[in-house]
Amino acid sequence: MTSQRDLKVAILIMTIFLVTGIICYASFTPPAPENPVRLMFQTKAGKVLFTHSVHAGDYTDDCQDCHHNIEDDETYNCSECHEDKGDEDLPSRADAFHAKCKGCHEDVGAGPVECNSCHTL
Repeated sequence: MTSQRDLKVAILIMTIFLVTGIICYASFTPPAPENPVRLMFQTKAGKVLFTHSVHAGDYTDDCQDCHHNIEDDETYNCSECHEDKGDEDLPSRADAFHAKCKGCHEDVGAGPVECNSCHTL
């Protein structure tokens, strides 16, 4: 039989290991990925969850396919140029997303093109 003292020592050692593991897990978090994995867009029609890692890795190798800029070869986020309301020179952010995303889905014959297929949350 195990004595009470041995049981208490075993519980103490397990507690120390548990606390040490929790501290190590919290202290040594993995670095953030260079490219985003998923993006959540807040829209009036409902939230859109976009899996950047899948689109960038499986469907295109060129960032310029989506992050375009006519003037240079830099990549920009859509919101850096496209605002909530568009004008005759530059479409709104929503119109740009719809044209780029839905247009690509229609061109390749894959991916959602109906409103409720993307605006699901």
